[in-house]
Amino acid sequence: MHIITYKRIREFGVKYPDSQASLESWYHIVRQTDYDTFSQLRQHFSSADYVDGLIVFNISGNKYRLIAAIHFNRKKVYIRAILTHSEYEKGQWRR
Repeated sequence: MHIITYKRIREFGVKYPDSQASLESWYHIVRQTDYDTFSQLRQHFSSADYVDGLIVFNISGNKYRLIAAIHFNRKKVYIRAILTHSEYEKGQWRR
């Protein structure tokens, strides 16, 4: 899959260093795998949820959330946001 944009992962990892290893792992798995459906993606990421047209991944044992728009037909992953759990709970990312 083509991930847009790695810059968000890098910047979040600098701000929250304990997230870096999990984000890098997520990045490499998704980048090296072509998913055709959400069901296939859940085989690697069983905690991923489909919320309001976006896919939400738990990062670092549910401490952080990565929110992405995934176009399976085009093999594109657009990272919309990476948030702390408390930021995610506020729900402002849904706008």
